[in-house]
Amino acid sequence: MAAPSGNPVPSAPPSYEEAVGINMNYPHPYPVPGPGQKPDGKGMNPSPYMGQPPPANNPITVQTVYVQQPVVFYDRPVQMSCPSCNQVIVTRLSYDSGALTWLSCGGLCLLGCVAGCCLIPFCIDALKDVDHTCPKCSALLGSYKRL
Repeated sequence: MAAPSGNPVPSAPPSYEEAVGINMNYPHPYPVPGPGQKPDGKGMNPSPYMGQPPPANNPITVQTVYVQQPVVFYDRPVQMSCPSCNQVIVTRLSYDSGALTWLSCGGLCLLGCVAGCCLIPFCIDALKDVDHTCPKCSALLGSYKRL
């Protein structure tokens, strides 16, 4: 039977090389086994550093970094390492009048405590702001604001 279009029918399909267009003269990307070697690659000895530069005998320097957790200051002394003098210390507390002290004083004035009773919040440390200082170098380490 002849093809209706007039083109002859090929007797066999094209080979893989013809279909893909592999040039047999082009060097292969993978090593081709030589005579006496098995084609599975077991007889081949590739370089142990294939694609990598040869190892250099440079000494490796190691730097130790100590990460200190941030210190949260409240109204109690804190044991910590002072960043100023690098000593392990327990902070010294000092109390200063802050927003809560003044608001308490103003609130007592509004309630009618004007005969000196409105000054009571200035005598109570629980209503004051707290400053944490180092007992050795007297550096201010942090503060705790009540309000």
